[in-house]
Amino acid sequence: MHGEARFPQGLPFSTDLYELTMLQAYLDEGLHETAVFELFVRRLPAKRNFLVAAGLESVLQLLEALRFGQDELAWLAATGRFNAALIDYLAAFRFSGDVHAMPEGCVFFADEPIMRVTAPLPMAQLVETQVMNRLHYQSLIASKAARMVLAARGAQLVDFGLRRAHGEDAGLAGARAAFLAGFAGSSNVAAEVLFGIPVFGTMAHSFIQAHDDEAAAFRSFAAAQPERCVLLIDTYDTEAAARKVAALAQALARSGTAIRSVRIDSGDLAAHARNVRAILDEAGLRDIGVFASGNLDEYEIERLLAGGAPIRGFGVGTRLLTSADAPYLDCAYKLQEYRGRPRRKRSEGKATWPGRKQVYRYVEGERMDHDCVTLDDDAQAGRPLLAPCMLAGRRVRPAPTLAESRALAARELAMLPRRLRGLGEGAAPYRVEISPALADLATAFDRGNA
Repeated sequence: MHGEARFPQGLPFSTDLYELTMLQAYLDEGLHETAVFELFVRRLPAKRNFLVAAGLESVLQLLEALRFGQDELAWLAATGRFNAALIDYLAAFRFSGDVHAMPEGCVFFADEPIMRVTAPLPMAQLVETQVMNRLHYQSLIASKAARMVLAARGAQLVDFGLRRAHGEDAGLAGARAAFLAGFAGSSNVAAEVLFGIPVFGTMAHSFIQAHDDEAAAFRSFAAAQPERCVLLIDTYDTEAAARKVAALAQALARSGTAIRSVRIDSGDLAAHARNVRAILDEAGLRDIGVFASGNLDEYEIERLLAGGAPIRGFGVGTRLLTSADAPYLDCAYKLQEYRGRPRRKRSEGKATWPGRKQVYRYVEGERMDHDCVTLDDDAQAGRPLLAPCMLAGRRVRPAPTLAESRALAARELAMLPRRLRGLGEGAAPYRVEISPALADLATAFDRGNA
């Protein structure tokens, strides 16, 4: 597995303008002492019982590589918005801060910091937008994918979402996040090139339509893919196509070609799957699986399997990589400490807990029981979730492989309380406690800053 693979790096100033305008003001005023920012999700989206952390490796690679070259500096200077102090600062920029984070694959909940950045204030502020962008999207998709993994009951899941993703970078990041959460692989070839994620593919309806005869199309494709033959059978008449596959299968087997699966992409998937399964079984072709695709999500997967549809695998695209029912997380990257003193935002509906924090998890038997959010120096009996990843701009340990992060996600999902594993609403939420020490700090801060 390609644990050291590099994420494609965007423009160094792929950021919000206010990061740069604040940076100049910080430099002009001399505000450069140590700041602590934390990234967290304020509340879970509707129908979400948990989230899965993803995107950390992308963030760490960004922080290691972030540089402003001569072309970028010349462009910034030419805008006339910024003075020489800012240009000089960016010319010499190297991230030298500390990063503590939950590992990729870790389950988390609302109000829990999943990353803490400790660095000089201008530095910690400058990276906000890119850090949020990378952690937010991959965590969003990993969380959606994890729900599908739980609904699939062990059936194979493949990401088909590249063509509907919001850009090529989203398609690649989404494929990685889905694999981390338990998907078997992706249709995205770049996911295998960069991350070693298994790639899967069948054929398009155009391949069938380009032939005058459907059976001839099947024979041609099987000859081109003798070891990985999956045939799309719903271009014209699904059941009639299944009979053609049954008639071809034995002859193909004698020539060394084994049809792995047939794919159904339209219509009543459950009914078609039953009919196709019966046709294949009658021909003694029980090893040929039925693979389904077409506007699927966790709810449809659960419905199909609960109804006994004989489907071995699912290709999931649009609703996965757009997280269609919950297309964003209400996440924030907020200043919690500066110059060694706690800071707190008190905006209505958006108040934060002050100070640098740690999250402890308590397990009863083999299940998560509750978490406790407390101050970093308030040691608790549970398992701490935030661990150092970078100190003084350098990694403290080699990056885990994607396979290792995927294994962690599987263990975390297995430890979820049973009530949180379902898709329905109404489950009692997971308990996240705020420690007395943290609550007392917030109260003291409010009294001193009324």
